[in-house]
Amino acid sequence: MKKVYIEDVGKYEGKEVTISGWLYNKRSSGKLYFLLVRDGTGLIQCVVSQADVSDQTFKAAEEVTQESSLIVTGVISADKRAPGGYELQTKNITVHQLAIDYPITPKKHGTSFLMDHRHLWLRSSRQTAILKIRHEIIKACRDFYDERGFTLVDTPVFTPAACEGTTTLFETDYFGSKAYLTQSGQLYSEASIGALGKVYCFGPTFRAEKSKTRRHLTEFWMVEPEVAWADLDDIMDLAEEFVTYLVQRVLDNKQEELKQIERDTSMLEKVVAPFPRISYDEAVEILHEQGEDFEYGNDFGGGHETVISEKFGKPVMVHRYPSAIKAFYMKHDPEDDSKALGVDVLAPEGYGEIIGGGQREDDYDTLVKRIKQHSLPMKAFDWYLDLRKYGTVPHSGFGLGIERTVAWICNLSHVRETIPFPRLMHRLRP
Repeated sequence: MKKVYIEDVGKYEGKEVTISGWLYNKRSSGKLYFLLVRDGTGLIQCVVSQADVSDQTFKAAEEVTQESSLIVTGVISADKRAPGGYELQTKNITVHQLAIDYPITPKKHGTSFLMDHRHLWLRSSRQTAILKIRHEIIKACRDFYDERGFTLVDTPVFTPAACEGTTTLFETDYFGSKAYLTQSGQLYSEASIGALGKVYCFGPTFRAEKSKTRRHLTEFWMVEPEVAWADLDDIMDLAEEFVTYLVQRVLDNKQEELKQIERDTSMLEKVVAPFPRISYDEAVEILHEQGEDFEYGNDFGGGHETVISEKFGKPVMVHRYPSAIKAFYMKHDPEDDSKALGVDVLAPEGYGEIIGGGQREDDYDTLVKRIKQHSLPMKAFDWYLDLRKYGTVPHSGFGLGIERTVAWICNLSHVRETIPFPRLMHRLRP
């Protein structure tokens, strides 16, 4: 018997096939049972007629419960009313494992309960759709850079020093020495451009931020391009092209999933280049115009980012932040030393920063001075300083957070739904 995935049943109309999956739902109508079966690739309705099957098979249809695993054999027939346009006229059912008292029911459950049962909550149609959109975004990230001649360079998870500030480091013992979980692969990507010109890294990053906001996870994924001979304008152009590409890929390939989560795609259709580009000073003016109590020189919080982005119908790029609030490696504006050549991309609809980056400091003496100013251990950065001694060049890059991007594109209220098993300040399981 031909074993097929539900997504492929259209190729087998009129033929007998076998489908293996889980019972998503069922209903009955006298001597008929309608079993909605899923297998990860789609849903199909299996029609079980008492007149056409054995007593054993009909009893199996009667007794099978939500999320039981089962194998169904039958003939594929077209039906426009059915999910996916096809249904299966059942001949035989084998219940592989009968699920008893499945904890997630059609009634409404609280967030804490669903997070405690995240390993099962993933099976719901909404969560499945979100994870398929996440998959498309990740694939699009790789395709974007691969198609443009970038080389993927994997960077270490264990690092000897901070990249984004010492207050959010996860420290661990490394055979008697201190090591930290990576906050970013950037510094290693800067080393890689000396060999490969333009690179990107893609992996998990860790921030020990004591934050309970809807935008923060302690473990999240970032894609980080780094480009030799690129300045701030070059990297802003790249970020603009990249974000536009991601959104278009989801619109092109995940319409069904976007419908499933009831996403208003008209908002996404506005995400086309060019994006508005405003300076930090102009962003502060917007905040003051809107009556926000914001002190010049501070970094923007989530609420400030929302107010700024509300003025625009698409992502907005905010550049040239005060250098005092930016990392040690950020190059200062040669026309105004108080400003850093950095950029944040703020997503619309209240989702805030999805990209942070800019031009890196490429002068050896300046970088030494900055490391001292930030009270960082010089020894931990000796290899990084070598990059400014042997063939230094202007270079720039940025990091895009996958989870915040998924949250924005899917219009989710919290990043906890954007990753299969989220790690939050007070959640380490399942």
